[in-house]
Amino acid sequence: MNALIDDLSWRGLIASSTDLDALATQLAEGPITYYVGFDPTAPSLHLGNLLQIQTMRRFQAHGHRPLALVGGATGLIGDPKMTGERTLNAVDVVVDWGSRLRRELERFFDFDGPAAAQVVNNYDWTHGVNVIEFLRDIGKHFSVNRMLDREAVAARLAGDGISFTEFSYQVLQSHDYLQLFRSHDCRLQMGGSDQWGNITAGVDLIRRVEGAHVHALTTPLVTRADGTKFGKTESGTVWLDASVTSPYAFYQFWLNSDDSDVATYLRLYSMRPHSQIEQLEAATLADPAKREAQRALARELTTLVHGERATVAVEAAAYALFDDGDLFAVPGDVLGAALREVPHAEIARADLADGLLPDVVDLFTRAGLSPSRGAARRTIGEGGAYVNNVRVTDEGYRPPASDLVDGQFLVLRRGRKTIAGILVVG
Repeated sequence: MNALIDDLSWRGLIASSTDLDALATQLAEGPITYYVGFDPTAPSLHLGNLLQIQTMRRFQAHGHRPLALVGGATGLIGDPKMTGERTLNAVDVVVDWGSRLRRELERFFDFDGPAAAQVVNNYDWTHGVNVIEFLRDIGKHFSVNRMLDREAVAARLAGDGISFTEFSYQVLQSHDYLQLFRSHDCRLQMGGSDQWGNITAGVDLIRRVEGAHVHALTTPLVTRADGTKFGKTESGTVWLDASVTSPYAFYQFWLNSDDSDVATYLRLYSMRPHSQIEQLEAATLADPAKREAQRALARELTTLVHGERATVAVEAAAYALFDDGDLFAVPGDVLGAALREVPHAEIARADLADGLLPDVVDLFTRAGLSPSRGAARRTIGEGGAYVNNVRVTDEGYRPPASDLVDGQFLVLRRGRKTIAGILVVG
């Protein structure tokens, strides 16, 4: 069919398309311009957005021109949710979030050469639109009956209803496609499968207004094999901004992927060739305990999102925490981020008596590593207690402040793999 379409199909990246054969033909004829929209409804992109970014990068690698659209206008409105009306964010908040998303997006694409990417903002062509002209020239082409068929709208109508503001979102997104078709000859819009109705409405608008045929392509929504939501941890959504989700937590998310999920994640998210992915899939089946596929995926995506230095640092932190590596060689901010992902306790520096921390029984209990002082004593007596990777056999031992890594962290371990932390603050 087409090398790019074949690759997307092999990876399981095609949920729906207006006409896959016609799209393959157009892609084969020469480079096209395509776009994906990213609404600033939060201060950072997340793993769902990363799937769209990786799909866009695949197209760019084949010579096609990406437009990454920041929804400065649509982000002020909000795409209807199944559950209820959105709370509208203040304009200055949306503007700030839009600027952050733009900076994040700019890290992922090539902005030079014949397939140079562009980042655009739909606020630029929306904020000055005349309402009467918009209703006459654009709104006239939309059937309310079809808009009511959209799943999210139907669900809202069966409940507490939907505002005209959110109901109009589809018209605004379709208008974006029309504007990008006119200004950039954009011929393809992509997005998640939940955007199918909005995207095809834009396809139909361009056909009605310009008499042109353009394309829509959606990717599947990613779920775990057990049906639980992908991209979530106990602490919440996995974001791409390091100040929201640390590189260590980001790396650990992929490293902790279930064996039944990692093959799917590799195909969807990795830029590795098919042969390497198949080798990693085989390695998981042959020896799942090594977690070879998870490590490869975690390393690739952490490097993509946070850079090589961050990846080296988080791998050093994981090695130091779980494999007796040198804790003092790990950057303090990385170790701190790692310890905040496990049970931990904070101790005020002013509470250290004579430059010593509380005894190890107290530390294990405070940090939640042992449910009681008696359990902590048993762990110590059985030889399973470690402070900074050194076995402790004296239950009265009080670590000196000089043992604090980076002057503020103490790593506690029960057995080989159960970690907790002490953070000295102030």
